[in-house]
Amino acid sequence: MARQQERKLPLGKIEPNSAKYFYSCALGGITACGPTHTAVTPLDLVKCRRQVDPKIYTSNLSAWRTIFAKEGLRGVFFGWAPTFVGYSFQGAGKYGFYEYFKNLYGDKLFPNMNRTVVFLGASASAEFLADIALCPMEAIKVRMQTTLPPYARNLREGWSGIVTKEGLSGLYKGLYPLWARQIPYTMTKFATFEETVSIIYKTLGKPKESYSGLQQTGVSFLGGYIAGVFCAVVSHPADVMVSKLNADRKAGEGAMTAVSRIYGNIGFPGLWNGLPVRIVMLGTLTGFQWLIYDSFKMFLGLPTTGGH
Repeated sequence: MARQQERKLPLGKIEPNSAKYFYSCALGGITACGPTHTAVTPLDLVKCRRQVDPKIYTSNLSAWRTIFAKEGLRGVFFGWAPTFVGYSFQGAGKYGFYEYFKNLYGDKLFPNMNRTVVFLGASASAEFLADIALCPMEAIKVRMQTTLPPYARNLREGWSGIVTKEGLSGLYKGLYPLWARQIPYTMTKFATFEETVSIIYKTLGKPKESYSGLQQTGVSFLGGYIAGVFCAVVSHPADVMVSKLNADRKAGEGAMTAVSRIYGNIGFPGLWNGLPVRIVMLGTLTGFQWLIYDSFKMFLGLPTTGGH
C-alpha cells in the first residue's frame, strides 16, 4: 500500500508540515479558489449590482436575462479575469498559510490550546495575509461590475484606470473593509468546517481512515457547504459595505467617513441586500472548494482535512 501510494505522488514524498507540504497546500488553494470563484461570477455580478442599487433588477433571473440579451455570455461573466487572478492569489495564501499557522500555533507554540481556538487563530492570520494579495483585484472587479457603463472592459484597463487616477493606493482603499469581511468569513469557514467534519465522522461511528477517498471527499463537500452557509451570514454586511465603498467612495474621503455616510443612506436593512443569493453562492462555493482542495491533497498522497 505504501509503495503504491508513493508511486502516485507527482511531487515525490511530502512530509507533513514541511516546506513542501505548505507549498503543496498553497497549490491546492489556487486549484480550489481560482476556478470556483470564477465559475460563480454570474451570481457575484448580480449580487454586487443589487447591493449597490437594489432597484436595478427585479430578480436574479431577470438580471441574467437582461444582461444576456444586451451583452451575451461575456456580459454574464463580466469581471471574471480579476476574479480568477485575485482569488487564485488569495487561495494560495489562505490555504497555505492556514496549514502553516495551524502547525505553528497548535503544535509548536501552544500545544495544549483548545483546537477550535487554534483553527480560529490560524485562519485569521492566514486571511490577513491573503487579503493583501486579493485586494487590488477585488477593487478592480467591484468597480467593473457595479458601474454602468462599466468602469473598465477588462483587467488591464481596470488596473491602468485606477493606478493612473489614484496611484497604487487606489487599489487598496478597500483593504480594511475587505479584512472586516474576509477574516470573520475565513475564521467561520475553517473552524466550522473542521468541527463539522469531526461531528460527521463521530456520527458515522468509524475513524476517517476507514472510509474510501470518495467517501472522505464527500464528507469534505458536506462540511464545506454547511460552513459556507454560516460564512454567508457572518460576512454579508461587510460584503455589502465593500461593494458600496468601491463603487461610491468620494475622492479624498476617509474610510470611516465613507462607511458612516453609506450606512446613513442604506441603514441596517440595506446591509442584508442580496443575502439569499450569497447563501446559495457561498454554500455551493465553499463546498466545492473543500472538495477540490481535499481531492488535490489526496492526489498528492496527503490526508484530507479535519476529522482527526
